[in-house]
Amino acid sequence: MSSPARPPHPLSRLLRYGRQYRRRVWLASLCSVLNKTFDLAPPVLIGLAVDVVVQQQDSWIAQWGITSITGQFVALTLLTVVIWGLESTFEYAYDVLWRNLAQSIQKDLRVEAYAHLQSLDMVYFEDRSSGRLMAVLNDDINQLERFLDRGANEVLQVITTVILIGGAFFVLAPQVAWLAMLPMPVIVWGAVAFQNKLAPRYADVREKVSLLNSRLSNNLSGMVTIKSFTAEDYEIQRIQAESEAYRLSNQRAIALSALFIPLIRVLILFGFTATLVYGGLATVAGQMAVGTYSVLVFLTQRLLWPLTRLGETFDQYQRAMASTNRVMDLLDAPIVLTPGSLRVPVSEIKGEIRFENVRFAYPDRPPVVENLTLKVPAGQTIAIVGSTGSGKSTLVKLLLRFYDVSQGQIVLDGVDIRDINPTDLRRGIGLVSQDVFLFHGTVAENITYGTFAATREEIIHAAKLAEAHDFIQALPQGYDTLVGERGQKLSGGQRQRIAIARAILKNPPILVLDEATSAVDNETEAAIQRSLDTITQNRTTIAIAHRLSTIRNAHRIYVMEDGQLVESGTHEELLSHQGIYASLWQVQMGQRHPAAEPQESLRQVN
Repeated sequence: MSSPARPPHPLSRLLRYGRQYRRRVWLASLCSVLNKTFDLAPPVLIGLAVDVVVQQQDSWIAQWGITSITGQFVALTLLTVVIWGLESTFEYAYDVLWRNLAQSIQKDLRVEAYAHLQSLDMVYFEDRSSGRLMAVLNDDINQLERFLDRGANEVLQVITTVILIGGAFFVLAPQVAWLAMLPMPVIVWGAVAFQNKLAPRYADVREKVSLLNSRLSNNLSGMVTIKSFTAEDYEIQRIQAESEAYRLSNQRAIALSALFIPLIRVLILFGFTATLVYGGLATVAGQMAVGTYSVLVFLTQRLLWPLTRLGETFDQYQRAMASTNRVMDLLDAPIVLTPGSLRVPVSEIKGEIRFENVRFAYPDRPPVVENLTLKVPAGQTIAIVGSTGSGKSTLVKLLLRFYDVSQGQIVLDGVDIRDINPTDLRRGIGLVSQDVFLFHGTVAENITYGTFAATREEIIHAAKLAEAHDFIQALPQGYDTLVGERGQKLSGGQRQRIAIARAILKNPPILVLDEATSAVDNETEAAIQRSLDTITQNRTTIAIAHRLSTIRNAHRIYVMEDGQLVESGTHEELLSHQGIYASLWQVQMGQRHPAAEPQESLRQVN
């Protein structure tokens, strides 16, 4: 049996993604290399100065044709000014280029990751917490940005330092060069060894911070529940436990990464002292010039001491690679729902819907809908009733293609919805859900969500049809009042009326009402029902309801039980049938006490 393929290294995944930035990466890299090249020049300038003092007319500079001591120092001064100026110029250039590149990659990667996330099917979100996804979109991408901001330049400059100084050593004093370079293979080997041991530890750190973010996100969303059940201390303990797990995970990574720099320092000490002693003895013995010895001593320090920063850079690199894996895993998540290519303008949608032998099951669960067939004629209103879990709302999700059917097909105007572009399909459907979601913004912004170009007059007209205008006018800033996150400043009924106004403003050919009046009082329900009777005229409408009074005028009513249609007909036909629907109606109208109902009927109204 063959072993599973080893996943690609996160750096290779990042490089593949970064091909579009290749030109900017090369330019920033060139500036980093040139900056370090000129940054390494001062030891050479010091060696030249010492050579002028000791050798005078026989110095290196004298060989350029400048024989006077003053002229040599003037030339050395001009050379110093030029080198320092170029070093400063390229430092500014690489700093600007790398930091702007990091910001660009961060922005593009976050937008692309979020766009891909929106294209995934709902099953993906059911298996993952919003806090974990937030950690990927925010923390992990920021971690990658921090490495690109500084770490990439540090790596390039260390490599440049090793190459230039190593070359200078072998040119100037090959007999000493091996002593200075001797620690390098050990340092490289140590870096690789640390990388292999640190990678899983930082992967665990990223996972722990995801769990912590998930807990915080859930708690902030559920603050009302926490307070109402006086669970503040319990939640503090859970946050403390997640935070402690994150701290311990970081502690394990820190314990290993902190060891890297001291070990490097020991190796550096060996190389520096060996060059200092062996080179000094060679100079005293006349085997090496004083200027050359001065250059070697300074270059040894410039070669080895920057390696102490390699530990910090390496730490950033490992954190960035752990984050890169998580971001790339998100980008590589497959899109299960294949988008249809048929473009259908909203104006051409008539609204005839057919469910043909539809079967659907959520992953690892029994079927929710089984062999269901029903037809919704264009322009008519049908209602679906049934107990909780009978599959009513699942039909809405299937119609909107949040999921694909496991078997059978859903047909819109004679076309399988899997062949229709999902954007066009959803533009033709207005959904008013029981679980109303309002965005943090004004009342007007929430009503125009999805119909962003609507005028104030159109907004007000939609609000009036939804029986929302009067309460909106009574708010502190009217239509410009902020509703708070998830609309928490409004009551449930107010949120639901805004959601109805949003659907009315969209003016879709198909309207889906999933418990649209479940959160309003009887008086408001009656007012909304009058509006719905008006806006559903000549519009295909699917109404899912527990309150049977809201759907009694539907052209046809379907009763679902255990994912199947068990009854259908008009309100009067179903009452005369004396089945489940008739029992529900009698209970809701107070004609029969629930205690007298069979257990099956009782379950219908819960």
